[in-house]
Order: sequence, then structure tokens, then C-alpha cells
Amino acid sequence: MMTMIVMTKRVYLAGAAAVLVAAIVLLATLSSVSANAQSRPATTPEVKIDNFSFGPATLTVAAGTTVTWTNRDDIPHTVVSTAHTFKSKVVDTDEEFSYTFTKPGTFPYFCSIHPKMTGEVVVH
Repeated sequence: MMTMIVMTKRVYLAGAAAVLVAAIVLLATLSSVSANAQSRPATTPEVKIDNFSFGPATLTVAAGTTVTWTNRDDIPHTVVSTAHTFKSKVVDTDEEFSYTFTKPGTFPYFCSIHPKMTGEVVVH
């Protein structure tokens, strides 16, 4: 009877140890996934085109960043650099235009259809 009790305790302890090891591995995996998620940018910087304006009017990003303009207006617009650095096609409702800024500087832009619409991207 004593042997059976000892064996039962060993099996119980072995099972508990296996559960503990599995929990540690799971926590380590979750910590790794969380750390990787935090090291990546949450979103791509975006400028919304809406109500005949660019928002935000000034966007500051690091060199190497891709900026996306999304037209949320009911009419077409363009995104054109005043220094001829970038130029979109006509961007219709819910369409996007993206450009990657590789060098530091200030990049003013406007809508060639509605020239009073202006904005700028500041790159560090």
C-alpha cells in the first residue's frame, strides 16, 4: 500500500511539474511576442484628405518612413510636392497614395486640383 501511495505522489508531482514547465514556456512565448510587437511601429503614418484639407497639416517622421495619404473626401484630389519630389495621380474617394521619405528635410505639398489645400512632411 505504501508503494502505491509513493508512486501516486510521484505521478502527481510529475504531472504538476509538466504543467508548470508548460506554463513557463507559454509565458516566455507570450513575452517574446509582446516584445516583438512593441518593437514594430503600430501603424504607418497617414494623412487623411477630407473636407478640402490635409490632416494633420504637418506630419513629422523619421527618414526611411513611408507616409500614406488617404482620400476620405467625396471628390478627387492630388498630392504634389512643391519641390517636385513626389506627385500622385488623381486620388479618388477611399484611394491612397504612398511615398517613402529617404532624406531629412521639410517637404511642402499641395493639391494641384485645389491649390489652397496645403500640407508638409518634416523628415528627421
